[in-house]
Amino acid sequence: MNMIQKVSNRLISASYAYASTIRRSNFRPFCSQQQPALPLLPLAFSKLNTSANKNQYYHHHCHHRSSSSSSSTSSTPTDNNPSITSKSDTYYIPKPNLTNTANNVINIQNRVKIIPTDDGIIHVLLSRPTKLNSLDMPMFEAIADAASRLKNDPTLNKNMRVILLSGEGRAFCTGLDAKSVTLSGPTKNLDKLLERPSEFGGEDGLGNLAQDVCYLWRGLPVPVITCLHGMCFGGGLQVALGADMRFSTPDCRFSIMESRWGLIPDMGASLTLRELVRIDVAKELTMTGRIVDGLEAEKIGLVTRCVDDPMEEAMKVAKEIIERSPDSVAATKELFQSTWVADEDTCLKKETDLQMKLIATWYEYQCLFLYFPQVHFHFYGFYSNLHFTCKQCFMQQESSGSLWETVWGKFAILSKK
Repeated sequence: MNMIQKVSNRLISASYAYASTIRRSNFRPFCSQQQPALPLLPLAFSKLNTSANKNQYYHHHCHHRSSSSSSSTSSTPTDNNPSITSKSDTYYIPKPNLTNTANNVINIQNRVKIIPTDDGIIHVLLSRPTKLNSLDMPMFEAIADAASRLKNDPTLNKNMRVILLSGEGRAFCTGLDAKSVTLSGPTKNLDKLLERPSEFGGEDGLGNLAQDVCYLWRGLPVPVITCLHGMCFGGGLQVALGADMRFSTPDCRFSIMESRWGLIPDMGASLTLRELVRIDVAKELTMTGRIVDGLEAEKIGLVTRCVDDPMEEAMKVAKEIIERSPDSVAATKELFQSTWVADEDTCLKKETDLQMKLIATWYEYQCLFLYFPQVHFHFYGFYSNLHFTCKQCFMQQESSGSLWETVWGKFAILSKK
């Protein structure tokens, strides 16, 4: 039996265990000695789809946004109205503010939506709500494709300043859709997931497809903020860990769940966890597959902050970041990600290299301000992409000579007041 077949058998066993465990309010350790035969697989998922089990599942796992008293009447969502059922029992679902959408929504394989806005904030939405945004093959490809497009497509990243990543429906992402992956050609799918480098990482790509859904977000020159709610399990947690910041509801549930099926987290967790938690915490969470809520996740470092409305908090932080120099923000991300676990010599050299680039831009800004005091400058774009507006027509600046030619060739006029 080769390695692919062994992993395939593990996934088949995992699919039954996953279907069995999410029907209960408390997860139980998966016993490998009681692995069911493959014919039980459809039965396990057919049981999950019954309305009674759905209601039990939503009741125990979805976030109750309002802190109602014990005497309040509670209800569970229906298939026709999955988001809100009553004022006293509300399920938090992040809703991006799309009033200033710049372009049409980009829908990738009906799994991920890219929603640009005029203010430079780009919303990336995991959009498989009926399956709790679990990771099937199209979802793997769509997430990696979205990150790749945002890095390489100039029509998307020209004015990009911040990316907000969230999940549609009742959960951010519940991890691997083992049923879909194993029943749609496990050998072929696993080959595609594990082959390195993937088609989305470019010529210098390091990760395979499974890793790139997490790793590629780290290579973008802008902050990536995830808004977490409901559940964030297994591969879903690893996707979230690839972002720069994570805002979560207090009762969002987190777990590094791979150990329950005899596997390890292999989607970049060895990079991201070491930057966020102590090694003993990483080992404990991984070896046990224990579920923690948002408050504990904040305490141990998995999430940045717990708030009632992660999307609102993410928008607030994004707007603050937009007010800063994009060169400085991009350099900050590059600095910390390249030096966090590096030696002292590498850290100090990296600081100097990045600062010299920023000083050059800052010096140009000061020169422009000195020679054109009537000009109102502001930051916009990436490295050496400083744009400005003017109060008077620049054609009157005939006396500036070669300096004006340099300015005209290097910068762009956005508007005249």
